[in-house]
Amino acid sequence: MSPTTEDTTERESSEATEHESALETAKRQLHSAAKHVDVDENVVERLKHPKKVHEVTVPIERDDGSVDVFTGYRAQHDSVRGPHKGGLRYHPEVTRDECVGLGMWMTWKCAVMDIPFGGAKGGIAVNPKELSEDETERLTRRFAEELRDAIGPNKDIPAPDMGTSPQTMAWLMDAYSMQEGETTPGVVTGKPPVVGGSEGRDEAPGRSVAIVAREAADYYDMPLSETSVAIQGYGSVGANAARLLDEWGANVVAVSDVNGGIYDPNGLDTSSIPSHHEEPEAVLSHPAPEKVSNDELLELDADVLIPAAIGNVITAENAEDVQADVIVEGANGPTTSTADEILEERGIPVVPDILANAGGVTVSYFEWLQDINRRAWSLDRVHRELESEMVEAWETVCDRREEHDVSWRDAAYIVALTRVAEAHDSRGLWP
Repeated sequence: MSPTTEDTTERESSEATEHESALETAKRQLHSAAKHVDVDENVVERLKHPKKVHEVTVPIERDDGSVDVFTGYRAQHDSVRGPHKGGLRYHPEVTRDECVGLGMWMTWKCAVMDIPFGGAKGGIAVNPKELSEDETERLTRRFAEELRDAIGPNKDIPAPDMGTSPQTMAWLMDAYSMQEGETTPGVVTGKPPVVGGSEGRDEAPGRSVAIVAREAADYYDMPLSETSVAIQGYGSVGANAARLLDEWGANVVAVSDVNGGIYDPNGLDTSSIPSHHEEPEAVLSHPAPEKVSNDELLELDADVLIPAAIGNVITAENAEDVQADVIVEGANGPTTSTADEILEERGIPVVPDILANAGGVTVSYFEWLQDINRRAWSLDRVHRELESEMVEAWETVCDRREEHDVSWRDAAYIVALTRVAEAHDSRGLWP
């Protein structure tokens, strides 16, 4: 049966979004959520725009004595619920619009988790692989100086992202503290614990993905001991999710890194497979019955699929071939808009990134609280608090999904938009 003209037009329109920017995607998702809730259209109009975008020049002296100049950004989307919060990335493709779009996503992620932060994102357009450690430190300290008036523990709190690390955050915190004349650990999160970082921060996104995958399996009446899981990406998110699900009794049948993956329908011993942090690109060296490409892993017959590597891996080209019963997004934006529509038509639920991998910003919030109060939490307490927050967020999104009869993604955005809009209504608009 051939599609009607209207069906074809809608699909062609959706395919046009396959290559849309983060900002375009964020705006479209905002409008999609607004259709399902009674929100003042003036508030929606305000949320389409960032509060402020800082663009700075970051010159550094290279090790050979030459000087290079890079461009840095910090996009602050919304602070109606609290200080801005979001990562800093060092990547050649960092742009103003990308930072604005990702900052909007952080607003929704914080709101879904009911964390009193607003969204922000930033970075420097640079290839960190082309910098020595000393050059990276000089770049970070100069960036801290350029952003000095834009960030602060009650204003905007950066965190690690692509191309940055806990060490990067330690340098940024130290530079800011030296400028302020006092140690200010709360200006960033994701630091090493020795300088005010939180135990459990590095593993938190993967841990939250595992918790949400467990809850999703229970929701769809799949006993974890009888549930097979395939995970694309074996970095911090994928490896921690895999090991925790394995520990809880799930059957992790496939994992991969940038070079490809391994598959064993009887289950892998995830504890013996080095993560990317432990031994970069070591997955393929682990013995297993079958080797699979990253594309093939996405199409394996597994109960739960967790794309935890990069964005835009489930697309219009492969969505029809996905065989998983449930998808839990570990990476940011792994499913394109058209793929989302195809999967929904096929009855394959997709639990969105702004819920599933929100453990990172949640434990960042815990770290901020520890810094403000100058009192460290034990790893056990961090795990207990994260478990509680993730389960509560899951149940709230589940309620909205059933109330509005929408997808998991729309339900998460409904929760987020409602909370942000209510805060704007309550505070009003400055004359």
